[in-house]
This record gives sequence, structure tokens and C-alpha cells, in this order.
Amino acid sequence: MSLANISWLVLGLIVLTIGAEALVRGASRLAAAARISPLVIGLTVVSLGTSAPELAVSIRSALNGQADIALGNVVGSNILNVLLILGLAATITPLVVSVQLVRLDAPLMVAISCSLLWFAWDGRISRTEGACLALGLVAYVLFTVHVGRREAKRKEAADFEREYGEASTAPRKPLLDLLLVGSGLAALVLGADWFVGAAVAIATSFGLSELIIGLTIVAFGTSLPEVATSVVASLKGERDIAVGNVVGSNVFNILGVLGITAFTSASGVAVPQAALSFDLPVMIAVAFACLPIFFTGHEIARWEGIVFLGYYVAYTTYLVLAATKHDGLESFSHVMAWYVLPLTGLTLAVTTFRAVRAGRLT
Repeated sequence: MSLANISWLVLGLIVLTIGAEALVRGASRLAAAARISPLVIGLTVVSLGTSAPELAVSIRSALNGQADIALGNVVGSNILNVLLILGLAATITPLVVSVQLVRLDAPLMVAISCSLLWFAWDGRISRTEGACLALGLVAYVLFTVHVGRREAKRKEAADFEREYGEASTAPRKPLLDLLLVGSGLAALVLGADWFVGAAVAIATSFGLSELIIGLTIVAFGTSLPEVATSVVASLKGERDIAVGNVVGSNVFNILGVLGITAFTSASGVAVPQAALSFDLPVMIAVAFACLPIFFTGHEIARWEGIVFLGYYVAYTTYLVLAATKHDGLESFSHVMAWYVLPLTGLTLAVTTFRAVRAGRLT
């Protein structure tokens, strides 16, 4: 473990933090100036930007004849987005979930996740299905912006003035805000690249296998832009951007990343049986788990964020045990299937029941 690798690791984290700060600030200014909610910016501009690494990796894989990598990239990122990023952001500060997210975007995320399983059921996502997914992304972005502008309220101008000390109606320089967003996105990608490269080098020096590194460090590294953006947004009080970034990224990963990859690949995207039997169902289950949490009181509490983080650790542990064919895999799976999952389901059911009785369920 060299000093150079440690320096690049630290520098990557610093650049990530600066990039996330610039992106959140620029996105917030653009939202206020355009009279649309920060949620819409989080669902569109921020989520599309922070998903750029996944899109770049998937398209490059498709052009190199390795389009199958795209499926694992998308499914793994969507699981990580909810369990790790949303869990971490909610642990920092409880996240208020907007009405639009509850009524439209979260159910749409679940529906799109289920539609992916439908497309993949025959073992392949064809070019035609990829084109349908990509067109769905265009429709989603246009519809989200339209709804966001229609339901924008005057309070956002006051929120902007309280945050930045000036009214959003004052003459502004949108090009400067766009430059702030663009530079923030560039810093996120660059910082993530430096961090992952240094982390892989350090892990290799400790004798960890490439498989373990790929399942942990690299998988986490491609989602670092989303992690940094959501955490900084939570710390700055831009909780709509934090939640919208996760939901929007999940939608964009399926419709945009996987759709474009399947369309650009001559043979589409092959779907292995292991993904059909485990990874895709886990992704859908994670998406469904958001619904009762989003609906009950329109808030993601700290304890719910901690539960998500716990499941991320459990999911990563399962992947590592399965990849290494560890003897403890069967016992671990037994505990998760017969104790942890039923207990979590019971907890969510009780929480939902109490919310219904209290009249807080939309």
C-alpha cells in the first residue's frame, strides 16, 4: 500500500465532495429560477447526470460485444441506490417525501422494474424492447417536467431566498448555474474514477481477489456520484433532491442505460438464469419496499434508513459468500429467509397499519 494510492484515494473523496456541492447548489438555483421544484431537478438533471458512469460503462461494453455486463450494472446499481444511498441519506437526516413522488414516481419506479422482468423473461432484452425502454425515458422526462411546473408552489421562491439570501425572481445568470452543474458532474465522475482506481490498487496490495474487488469496491465506485450527491443534498436540507436523485436514477438506469445498451447492441442484452432467479427479484423487492415507507407519513425515518443500510450489508455479504462458495452461505441464507425478512415485513406491515389508523396514508 503506497503513499501515492492513499493520496489519490483522499483526493478522489475531496473532488467528489466538491463536485456534489457544486451540483446540488447549481441544481437548486436552476430549479428556483425555472419555477420548478427541486424534486423535478433531482428526478431529471441530477439523476441523469449522476448515472452517466453506468451509461458510459454499459455502452462501451455493448460496443465491445459485452452487452451482458449492462444488466448486472443496472440491477446492481438500482439495488445499491435504494439500500445504501437512500439509507445513508435518511440516517443522516429524516427525508420528507413529496406528494408527487408518492403518487407518481415511486409507483412508476416499481412498474418499470416489473416491466424489466417481463422483457427479460425469455432470456434476452431485444433491440426492439431496448428502443421501447429508451422512448419511455423521453416520455418520462417530459411528463415529469410538465407535472413539476404545473404543481410548483410559491413557497419555493421563499425557500430559495432563505437559503441564498436573494430572491429567485432577481436577474440571474442561468449559464453560470449550468456551468456549476456541468462542472459538478465532471468532478463527480473524475473523483469517482480516482477513488476506485486507488481503492482497487490498495485492495490488491492486501491480496484480495479481483472478484471480491469487483463485487464491492467497483460496484460501489460506479455509484459514488449518487452517494455523494444525495449525502450532500441531505446535509444542505435539499431533501427532495436527495430522494429524487435515487428514484430518478433507478428509472434512468432501466429506461436509459439498459434501453440504449440493448438498442445499440446487435443481439440485444442476454439475461442469465441467475439474474432471473435472484438479482431481478431482489431489485423488484427493494423497489416495492419503498412504497410503504414513502406512503406512511411521507417521511423516511432514521430507523428506516438504518434498516436499508443493514440490508445493503446483507446483500453484499451474500454476493461475496456466493462468489467464493463459502461454507457459511447456506446458514446465512437460512437466517435471512426465515428470520430477518419476515421480521422486516412484519415491521413494515405494522407501520402501514398504524399510518392507516392515524389517517396519514395517502
